[in-house]
Amino acid sequence: MKTSDLIRALAADCAPWPKPLRQIFNAALLPAILMAFGLYLVVLGPRPDLAAHLADPRFAFKFLLALLLLGLVGDLVLRIGQPGVPTRASALRLWLVPLLLGGAILVELFVLPPHLWLPRLIGSNALLCLVSIPSLSLGPLIAIFFSLRRGAPEHPASAGAAAGLFAAAIGAVLYATHCPDDSPLFVAAWYTLAIALVAGIGALAGGRLLRW
Repeated sequence: MKTSDLIRALAADCAPWPKPLRQIFNAALLPAILMAFGLYLVVLGPRPDLAAHLADPRFAFKFLLALLLLGLVGDLVLRIGQPGVPTRASALRLWLVPLLLGGAILVELFVLPPHLWLPRLIGSNALLCLVSIPSLSLGPLIAIFFSLRRGAPEHPASAGAAAGLFAAAIGAVLYATHCPDDSPLFVAAWYTLAIALVAGIGALAGGRLLRW
């Protein structure tokens, strides 16, 4: 018998959890998101010209891309925390985010003169981005790990990485409303690096804390 088949058989024989994983997930995540939002308001806050940029294509793309990542990874986290539940399709859908970002980069390179490529890539808040997204992700990451420990992920490191991606997406959604750097070049460089950092931390922690 394969290991995955054994896990499914054991899961079928176990008594049901006191609550479905989705309920545990929502109950743990809501206060964590509120804490992250409170930290955002105290330390960062929305950019002063936010209202004027709501219709700007670059800002709208940056914000909606972070929301898309949040939705796609949220579905994956709920699936990966339950043994025997397929995750391949949810994981493959994540490729939509880098594909969209890659398309936006091509458009940006086409419409901008070459001498502006590097300034837009570097931006003016790279270090703040690298600090803010992981900081805003910390509370949600702890809440997601608490929820996953009530489940039974078959692949703890992968589950931890998914938890990190989801928490980082929350941080990215919040930070996007503060950050004045809207270029897809900046998003591809610094948002991606900050999100990857949280995902890496999640993978390392998941390998240790989500084993069962």
